[in-house]
Amino acid sequence: MIVCHCRAVSDRAIRAVVREGASTCREVARACHAGRMCGGCRPAIAALIDEELTRADVAVASDGIAAAAS
Repeated sequence: MIVCHCRAVSDRAIRAVVREGASTCREVARACHAGRMCGGCRPAIAALIDEELTRADVAVASDGIAAAAS
């Protein structure tokens, strides 16, 4: 699904840059240019960031070794 229509950036591209380390709208914009034009997509970008970071936390917590270390 296209999230940033100004730059034609999909949710998959945004999720990928978050998995690579972007954790703010500004970092996502630097990595894939989503949210750099009108800014109308920034709330959707923020929601995708939250989803991916939550998903990463769940993945770490489900690993017995990582959960014991945290």
